[in-house]
Amino acid sequence: MDVLENFKDLFLDVWKEGISGINISEIIIALSIFILFLFLRGIFSKFVIKRLEKYVSKTTNKFDNSLVSSMEGPAKFFPIVLGFFVSTSYLSTEHGAIELINRSLITILIFWTFHQIIGPLSVVIKSVGGLLSKDLVNWIIKAIKILILILGAAAVLELWGIKIGPIIAGLGLFGVAVALGAQDLFKNLISGILVLVERRFQVGDWIFVEGVIEGTVENIGFRSTVVRRFDKSLATIPNFQFAEKAVINNSQTTNRRINWAIGLEYRTTSDQLSKIKSDIENFIMNNNLFSTSGDTFISVKIDQFAASSIDIRLICFTKTNHYLEWMKVKDVLALEIKSIVEKHKASFAFPSTSLYVEKN
Repeated sequence: MDVLENFKDLFLDVWKEGISGINISEIIIALSIFILFLFLRGIFSKFVIKRLEKYVSKTTNKFDNSLVSSMEGPAKFFPIVLGFFVSTSYLSTEHGAIELINRSLITILIFWTFHQIIGPLSVVIKSVGGLLSKDLVNWIIKAIKILILILGAAAVLELWGIKIGPIIAGLGLFGVAVALGAQDLFKNLISGILVLVERRFQVGDWIFVEGVIEGTVENIGFRSTVVRRFDKSLATIPNFQFAEKAVINNSQTTNRRINWAIGLEYRTTSDQLSKIKSDIENFIMNNNLFSTSGDTFISVKIDQFAASSIDIRLICFTKTNHYLEWMKVKDVLALEIKSIVEKHKASFAFPSTSLYVEKN
């Protein structure tokens, strides 16, 4: 009986002392409370968040869709933080580690919320338009999110007594060493910022940089820009190329120009030349494919007496700035010019050489 009594006393003593001085009964109750909050979290996620997502999906406002989607993670994490705080508050024994865990969880929740809410704010900024380009807004959003993550990690480390001052100093020295060997990286980074701030181009634009690239912009990154060439190959170009060289943005063209030299034979009469010029000009003036107002003009003039032809210089502008549509307009104009020349019994010239044979 003494053995059983001793075992009973030891069992009760262990039950009372528990783990690190915390009564096992309190631990069981605390775990039960925490599990209850996990259960409530599941209900909240299944019914409240899902119904809220279903509701905002029916609206035309992009902000509420983005807000609900971004805040889903922190909203699901909040019951865990609250459950851990409530369950540990039930424990009678104060423990420093538990308080640090509570503070860390709350800190993570706060910075995570800030990190996630940046996305919906970017939707508002983009909708305003005019002030900042979409690509620049995306770049700024990424930078802010990275900064929030760094500040959040630093705050948690400080809670656990890890001084970040020496770490920052060490990183500073390391950064100087890296900077000396990574000058191109920083040059590309700064060039990327200049491209976005100056709005030289944006995603979807057709650009041309002589000796570098021609194609459609697919992505503007921190270090480089991805361009889809017209042969459908993908090219990654360092951003400094766009800062140091002239960039022709064909997508910003208001009208496309047609500049042709129409060579007619020297036997073409003055009357034929005048009628051909007049008919070409009338066709362009009366066709809605061509622009005849604003800063555009039409010119159909005799340009020069070339080696093998009389050249008529034709300059006009199309209303469209789309490449394929521009090619269609050129096709229509070329066929009409040929018809006009044939109508007036004239012929196009081609390079020729006269050979004179001297008789002895």
